[in-house]
Amino acid sequence: MESLKELYRIGVGPSSSHTMGPKLAASKFCEKNAAAASFRVTLFESLAATGKGHLTDWAVLSVLGSDRTELLWKAEEKMPEHPNGMFFEALDAKGNVLDSWKVYSVGGGAIREEGAPAAGAANVYGLNTISDIMAWCEDKGITYWEYVEQCEGKGIWDFLREIWLVMDESLERGIDAEGVLPGSIGLRRQAKSYYRRTRLAAADMQLTGMATAYALAVAEENAAGGVIVTAPTCGSCGIVPATLKYLQTTHGLKENDLIRALATAGLFGNVIKTNASISGAEVGCQGEVGSACAMASAAATQLMGGTLRQIEYAAEMGLEHHLGLTCDPVDGLVQIPCIERNACAATRALARAQMSILSDGTHRIPFDEVVSVMRETGHDLPSLYRETSGGGLAKAYNSRCRK
Repeated sequence: MESLKELYRIGVGPSSSHTMGPKLAASKFCEKNAAAASFRVTLFESLAATGKGHLTDWAVLSVLGSDRTELLWKAEEKMPEHPNGMFFEALDAKGNVLDSWKVYSVGGGAIREEGAPAAGAANVYGLNTISDIMAWCEDKGITYWEYVEQCEGKGIWDFLREIWLVMDESLERGIDAEGVLPGSIGLRRQAKSYYRRTRLAAADMQLTGMATAYALAVAEENAAGGVIVTAPTCGSCGIVPATLKYLQTTHGLKENDLIRALATAGLFGNVIKTNASISGAEVGCQGEVGSACAMASAAATQLMGGTLRQIEYAAEMGLEHHLGLTCDPVDGLVQIPCIERNACAATRALARAQMSILSDGTHRIPFDEVVSVMRETGHDLPSLYRETSGGGLAKAYNSRCRK
């Protein structure tokens, strides 16, 4: 498996696969073809279907230049290896093709050249299933976060400290912001009002209210094009920081507690990314919000003092109970239902952590089997439920608005 540095990425929203990935690809192609007179970029399938709402055009043109770049949108055409396909062409002054590149945005801001492994990715983990990792940790008497340190080296803590700082800053900005989010549907920010009302609410409202406010804050920052951390994607970026912030506030946790929890969360996210997918265009929202809920559930259970098996059980539940979740963003924006789903998954992660702590960690379906089922379920979903805005809530909204 790759380093956690390939999973947690600091970037600008609203979409890791539709904004960050295409921008990275455009930067690499531009660097290679700096002398080109102009460029032509063709976007395929999911990337073309929801690219305008996800700001793919802005991401590409901000690098290559709007005055010398032609964008072609081909939502009905597919490239063979992933729904988020891109074809870059560099042209000379006469329009002749100097160079071309087929590349995919595979989720979480990562890109992969056609027929090649993910760009720049090096395997640093010898084990790539939670069952093998858990057995190793039990044999050595170590925790998941200590296994991360063994594989990544002590330098991983400085990286995760920066990741937590950016997460926390995005949350603090989001909790104080008001107004309407950019886009066609006129959606207002809600985090600040949820936060204020929760502060005045009874004790039994605190968990749901605070976790909801925190998750909305980060997800709304993402939707507004703010700086966030993929955890594991932009569309699911509010779940892990909201869960950690709630526990930090209520349990008085130290920074080291939080970054160790991020290491454990990242380990589970890495296993999903390696053995299934975190791309909504490939497997639906179960790969984004479901994966993030699993990560947050694992982190929360560790912070509550859970054992290796209890942590695995919480993560298993976090993913299992999002199986089949579709990706159907209204008008191609990372807003409805994406923002509320972050809040729902954050509260679910905390509940799953509590449930696993109450158990002895014994359960029938292991985490790795759920990952496999998630991959199969995602591939069985029709394309209109995989980030194309062709079905589900997006279709219902569009049908009503056209009346």
